[in-house]
Amino acid sequence: MTFRFLFSLCALCALCGESFSASPALGAIQPRGAQRGTEATLTFQGGRLADAQEVLAYYPGISVKKLEVVNDATLKVAVAIAPDCRLGEHVFRVRTATGISDARTFWVGALPVIDEVEPNSEFEKPQPIPMNVTVHGVVRAEDQDYFVVEGKKGQRLSVEVEAMRLGSAFFDPYVAILDAKRFELATGDDSALSGQDGGCSVVLPADGKYIVQVRESAYGGNDACQYRLHIGNFPRPTAVVPAGGKPNEELEVTFLGDPAGPIKQKVKLPASDANAWRLHCQTPDGVHPAGFKFRVADLPNAFETPNNGGPATASPGPAPGAFNGVIARPGETDYFKFAAKKGQVLDLRCMARALGSPLDPVLYVGNAQGGTLAGNDDNGGPDSYIRFTAPADGDYTLWVHDHLRKGGPDYFYRVEVAPVAASVTTTIPKVDGNNLTNQDRQTFTVPKGGRYASLVIANRADVGGPLAIGFDKLPAGVTVSAEPMEPGLNVVPVVFEAKPDAPTAGTLVAISATHPDPNVKAPSRTALDAALTLGPPNQTIYARHELDRTAIAVAEAAPYSIEVIEPKVPLVQNGTANLRVVAKRAEGFKGAITVFPLWTPPGMGIQGSAVIPEGQTECVLPMNAAPDAGARKWKTAVHAVADAGKGPVWTASRLFALEVVAPIVTLTMERPAVEQGGQTQLFCKVAVGAPFEGKAKVNLIGLPAKTTSQTVEITKDTKEFAFPITADKTSPVGQHNVFAQVIVERAGEQIAGNTGGTQLRIDVPLPPKVAATPPPKQEAPKTPTPAPPAKAPEKRLTRLEQLRKEAEEREKAAAGGAPAPKKEEPKKP
Repeated sequence: MTFRFLFSLCALCALCGESFSASPALGAIQPRGAQRGTEATLTFQGGRLADAQEVLAYYPGISVKKLEVVNDATLKVAVAIAPDCRLGEHVFRVRTATGISDARTFWVGALPVIDEVEPNSEFEKPQPIPMNVTVHGVVRAEDQDYFVVEGKKGQRLSVEVEAMRLGSAFFDPYVAILDAKRFELATGDDSALSGQDGGCSVVLPADGKYIVQVRESAYGGNDACQYRLHIGNFPRPTAVVPAGGKPNEELEVTFLGDPAGPIKQKVKLPASDANAWRLHCQTPDGVHPAGFKFRVADLPNAFETPNNGGPATASPGPAPGAFNGVIARPGETDYFKFAAKKGQVLDLRCMARALGSPLDPVLYVGNAQGGTLAGNDDNGGPDSYIRFTAPADGDYTLWVHDHLRKGGPDYFYRVEVAPVAASVTTTIPKVDGNNLTNQDRQTFTVPKGGRYASLVIANRADVGGPLAIGFDKLPAGVTVSAEPMEPGLNVVPVVFEAKPDAPTAGTLVAISATHPDPNVKAPSRTALDAALTLGPPNQTIYARHELDRTAIAVAEAAPYSIEVIEPKVPLVQNGTANLRVVAKRAEGFKGAITVFPLWTPPGMGIQGSAVIPEGQTECVLPMNAAPDAGARKWKTAVHAVADAGKGPVWTASRLFALEVVAPIVTLTMERPAVEQGGQTQLFCKVAVGAPFEGKAKVNLIGLPAKTTSQTVEITKDTKEFAFPITADKTSPVGQHNVFAQVIVERAGEQIAGNTGGTQLRIDVPLPPKVAATPPPKQEAPKTPTPAPPAKAPEKRLTRLEQLRKEAEEREKAAAGGAPAPKKEEPKKP
């Protein structure tokens, strides 16, 4: 369910009436969190916020009471947090009259919030605080913050910190609980459950004062290194068994790893695991701030039994089913057994790290005696996955151990054994792969009377065929156009269009991908990765939030629109064409507009961008098709961006068709040769693939410098022709690749295709021949000589014979002698 908070900002109406669409920027929300069941005033900081109209919240439990524009960079947002509001991370976006902001996070806790007060950087002078509070503070360079609380013997003292997860900065915190003599009772740095953020917990050995320390792990810090430090008697387990259950099930779970011992708790599971549901351990002492990622899946649970360290004592369970346990000691291996039918295909997935366990699982499946049939260590991460096909009816075993043979009381796991299930995950591609925190164009802002275009990705799992892309809701006055996603592709262009009178409004929307066959069950979900904190090495993501929806809004009109003049003729394989893009400008807007192809179909190439210069209305995007491009029609769009004085304004064309066809004319070329300063001909045979009217122009492309030819005209009936080629005395010697471009006119437009291909050889002219010394004069025979026979007409040499003759002459010339006299044929009697 989407929760929206809409406000009429009457004071801004005059401004918004004349404004142009431009996306706002949201950089941070301060403070970084608050207690549930309270009200708070939050400061939203960013840019282009003066026309703010709405706050979009991803999760229930927070209502906005008032939104006040302080200036273009600052909003004051008064919120009420429900007593039953979910603990942990919440996500907001700001919708203005001109766009949608980035997603930013805000944290809700169970404890009252107080501020850190300096000076508190010395162990001897800690800041006194009551038990069971959340401290909001900052660690600056080489700073250490100390807090002192009063504790009772046997009482639990727990510390949990949110720092890296806040997404404000790369801040790796370290926490410790110390007694009054500065002895460390517990420490926490990194945690499998909460990443670089950590915590610790201890049962106090005596009444007295206890010191809590927080610092940057390498004694760094700066003004952006904020933290929320929970200090109290709340439980702090580090494992839960089982780690999942059925939808809507009431289930008893056991929390492990708390210093006071195991904690049993009955929980009511939700209908699905949507909205990033987490399970929090709760006792009369309080509630665990972090909570556990908890699987909600329709699988019966099975549990490890004592002494299940081998195939003979493997713990039984059903298949399909979920097997839950703990690798409690170093070197331990847990075995389970299940029955399967011959040919039954099952997915075995061991989840540990994904649920917050320190276990790095290695998973095996084997026969009833424990003979290995398949195994896996990491599959896309530290957890393990096997697709298993049962070779025969019977019992099978699966077993789990840690990769390094480690173990401990919180090394919990869950192995789900389930039938293969088709699914689809939808998302929007990142526009900047070099900046993972960049959220540009991860939402849809549709200008009134205009369009917005985006790509949608649908990643299939165990499902083929086409997919229809849809959206679960759209603002009033908005329509969407999208072609079915091709079976062999995972991306499709979509174009949104808003009516001129559509009201400015917004909503959160899930992207669906549906198979056209109703018998194919492949549920889809949306997953947008919002990276919040990056750090070494290689810009690793240390804090992220996976969003299950994006945002769509109708915004004020853009100062321009674009249209593509759809080609009337196709693009031939190995051909080229220009795509005309025309802009219509609002009165007074003259700025440059940069246009981009939204999507380039397979086998085609479109220039990456082009600019419509200031004050002008048109540009072209050169296109080409590969020789092996599929002969078919595709639909795509062009989108554009311009700065109207308030930031980038995006708009788009409609979807238009591009057709690729086989070549209309194909040429087969001979290999010509010419001497510098000479002439020759390039003979071509013509094959017409598709009849055409009138004459086609054929140009020879690739001729070297100072070498010329002429355009030749052919018709659909032409079988062969020759290009005349003239070489200058300075034309470069050697082999030169040339090909032909055939241009056919149809419907007033040109179809240009490249064809043929051969090598033109340019040679240095032969040196002049040296005259041979005439033989001694012979006396004429006394008998009359018969008249010589009539000379036969000279035979036309083939190209191969011509080349051989020229080679012989070159060899003789290179030897420096005159050509050898011809050997006379013996006379016939």
